[in-house]
Amino acid sequence: MTPAPLIHFQSVSKRFPGVQALHCVDLPIAAGSCHALVGENGAGKSTLGKILAGRRSGAMVHQELLFCENLSVAENLSLGRLPARATFLRRRRMEQLAAQWLEPIDARIDPRRRVGELPVSQQQLVQIAAAIGRGARILVFDEPTSSLAHAESERLFDLIARLRRRGVTMIYVSHRMDEIFRLCDTISVLRDGRHVATRPAAEYDRDSLVHDMIGRPVSDYFPGHLAAQPGQELLRVEGLSSPGRFHDISFSLRRGEVLGLAGLVGAGRTELAEALFGLDPHAVGRVWLKGRPLALGRPRRALERGLGLVPEDRKRHGLVLSLRARENITLPILPRLSRLTWVRRRAERRLAREFFDRLSVRAPSLETPARSLSGGNQQKLVIARWLAARCDVLIVDEPTRGVDVGAKAEIHGLIDRVARDGNAVLLISSELPEVLNLSTRILVLREGRLAGELSRDAADQAALLRLMARLD
Repeated sequence: MTPAPLIHFQSVSKRFPGVQALHCVDLPIAAGSCHALVGENGAGKSTLGKILAGRRSGAMVHQELLFCENLSVAENLSLGRLPARATFLRRRRMEQLAAQWLEPIDARIDPRRRVGELPVSQQQLVQIAAAIGRGARILVFDEPTSSLAHAESERLFDLIARLRRRGVTMIYVSHRMDEIFRLCDTISVLRDGRHVATRPAAEYDRDSLVHDMIGRPVSDYFPGHLAAQPGQELLRVEGLSSPGRFHDISFSLRRGEVLGLAGLVGAGRTELAEALFGLDPHAVGRVWLKGRPLALGRPRRALERGLGLVPEDRKRHGLVLSLRARENITLPILPRLSRLTWVRRRAERRLAREFFDRLSVRAPSLETPARSLSGGNQQKLVIARWLAARCDVLIVDEPTRGVDVGAKAEIHGLIDRVARDGNAVLLISSELPEVLNLSTRILVLREGRLAGELSRDAADQAALLRLMARLD
């Protein structure tokens, strides 16, 4: 028998200025289940999760943790209900209550420690302890593993299993399919704010779930640049080094190529990208761009010569979140769009519109603030910026981190298009299937040194892992 729903939403709609986030959603949630909400960025998952968490006995474990980092664990857990006698805070009682809240989830954390000193995984435990301690029987997890290492994720999964045995109902919002199939018994799919389907997880496989999420097969985005032969050399690197970061790196990159760069965390991939773009003042070596020497340590010069960088952290280093989409696209090339220091607004809007449309950025308008866009659309803005700057060589570092499967496929299509248009891409990614699918050939870094190069035909996950981890 199907369990009776603990929650049953009928015709739930939610509108933000210029955006219909949810439209007439009907959704049952069974008591004691672990229920997945999946869909592309902007499908309405987090919005529906917040509505669920706002009910009585509901709480949310946010993707971006919300704490007063300068306060202790006990102070954060007691905010709004500080134990006091007369006008004096009962600090010892506050710490005892915090310890009682932490104990049921086996969180071995000193309540006196400042939250800002804790790793993300322990901050997440504090957030769960606060929810359970306040009597929550419905927990919404919003992309809970996005900032966790593998071992930390495993501990979170064990905790979710324990909470479920205690009868806690959980709604799990994630784009990571392995986690969804491992943890969840039921899956609901949202697309463009509408409820598409709710089925037992056992009735889905990866392909059918992707199809429901994006309404089309991912195979539509098979890279077309592989059909053409690489052209002239655009980038040559010889003996590039940075003390304590990477050593003696040499390679070349040609028109029409996507050169994959794989390696474990700490191998030096991001550091290499930053040095090529001029962000490392200590880097030494020789770099040629389109046959001419490129001076290291000068980002402006790299940009002027046609080198672009899509950074690993788009929110901190790739965008100015307070600026509009238009302003983010044109920011690096304002001198080109100016006359006598005055920006030619008509030319700016025309150029921004061209790349806004070409990359299918989903936003109400060019004037939408970047902070209000989904992760996938923010990443499209970053890529649009460098395409508008007419970069011949584009370095992309973790281009699909934190985006859903639909946006991931679209970004893969954009990278492929850059190569098909005769430019070149240096692709850095921790996701081996992404590197294997897109790359013409693959370089492997290990402990800051070049461990080897694999052709597309010779590359598979086992071969990459052997080079990355020095496995014989």
